[in-house]
Amino acid sequence: MALEPDVFEQLLHTVRRFVHERLMPAEADTARQDRVADDIKQEMRELGLFGLSIPEEFGGLGLSMEEEARLAFELGRTSPAFRSVLGTNNGIGSQGLVMDGTAQQKANYLPRLATGEIIASFALTEPEAGSDAGSIRTSARRDGDGYILNGTKRFITNAPYAGLFTVFARTESADKPGGAITAFLVEADTPGLSLGKVDKKMGQSGSHTCDVIFEDCRVPASAVLGSKEGQGFKTAMKVLDRGRLHISAVCVGVADRLIADSLAYAMQRRQFRQPIAEFQLIQAMLADSRAEAYAAKCMVLETSRAKDRSENVATDAACCKMFASEMVGRVADRAVQIHGGAGYMEEYGIERFYRDVRLFRIYEGTTQIQQILIARNMIKDAAAAV
Repeated sequence: MALEPDVFEQLLHTVRRFVHERLMPAEADTARQDRVADDIKQEMRELGLFGLSIPEEFGGLGLSMEEEARLAFELGRTSPAFRSVLGTNNGIGSQGLVMDGTAQQKANYLPRLATGEIIASFALTEPEAGSDAGSIRTSARRDGDGYILNGTKRFITNAPYAGLFTVFARTESADKPGGAITAFLVEADTPGLSLGKVDKKMGQSGSHTCDVIFEDCRVPASAVLGSKEGQGFKTAMKVLDRGRLHISAVCVGVADRLIADSLAYAMQRRQFRQPIAEFQLIQAMLADSRAEAYAAKCMVLETSRAKDRSENVATDAACCKMFASEMVGRVADRAVQIHGGAGYMEEYGIERFYRDVRLFRIYEGTTQIQQILIARNMIKDAAAAV
C-alpha cells in the first residue's frame, strides 16, 4: 500500500536530510567505535524507519516496494552500518511474519518491530548451509505441545541485539522422514538459546553478526510461523525476493555516493597544472560508473513496480541483485583509483566503502547463486512455452 505522493515526498526529503546532516558526519566515529550510537538509533525510531515495510495496521508505514527502493537509494548514500540497524526489521526479519504469520503472531510482534522496540533477525545460514539453504541441519523435534530445537546458525545479522529470531529448522514427520524445513519465531530470552562471540569482519563496522546456538531449546507449537510445518523454505524464498530488491537499491545508493565523492575530488585535485577531472581516462571511469549505476537504478525501479503489481519477479529480482552488487564493487574500485593514494587512506573514507561493498556480492544469495537461479528460471520458462 503506497503513501499519498506528497506524504511520501516529505518522508523522502526528511530521510535525505537525516542521511546528510546526521549520518554522514557520524560515519568515521561509527567505524572507529564499531557501533552505531544509541542516540542515532533513537532518532531512527522517531522517524519511523524501523517500520517502513510493515503494514500501517501494525504501526508501520506500509510502503510499496517502489517507495522502499527509493528510500533505500537515500539510505545507501551513507555507511551500510546505519541501514543494517533497521534493515532486518524492514526486510528478512519481518517479512516472513507479514507474508505468512498468523493473525496472533502479527499482532504480537509487528507493532514492536515497527517502533524498533525489538530487533528482528533471520536465522537461516549454518556452518554447512549457506547458498544451499535446503541442507540445513538445525533440528526441531516434536515434544508434547512444543518443539525442541538443536543446532547452530552462523553469520546472523543483528543477532547480538535481536529480540526475535525467525529460525529455520528441519522437522520430521511420518510422511517426510527426511524432514521438511519449518520456520519458528523464537524470542531471544528463550532458555537454550545462546549467542557466540561477535564476528570480526572485513568491513561494515558497526553492523554485527554472530552465531546463534540452540541447545535443547524448547518452543511452544504456537512458535511455528503461520502454524504450518514444512512451509519454511517457501517462506524464505518469498522473503528473499523483496530482500534482494532492497539490497540492490542500497547498492545504487552507495554507488551514487562514491560517484559524487569521486567527481568532487577529481574536480579539485590538480596534477600537471589542471584538475584531474580534465583527463580523459579519469572521465572514462566517472562515465562508466555513472552509466552502470543508472542502469542498476532503472532495473530496481522497474522490478519494484512489477512486484507492486503482484507479478512474479523472482528472476528479475535476482538479475537486480547480481548486477547491482557487482556494479557497486566496480564503482568502489574506480573510486579508489580516482582518488589515487588518498583512496587508500582511512581519512577519506573511500577505502572503508571499498571494503563495505564487498559483502553485497555475498549475502541475500551470492552472485553465483543468482546466476544459477536466473538460468534455471529461463530454462523452465522456455520449456513451459513449448
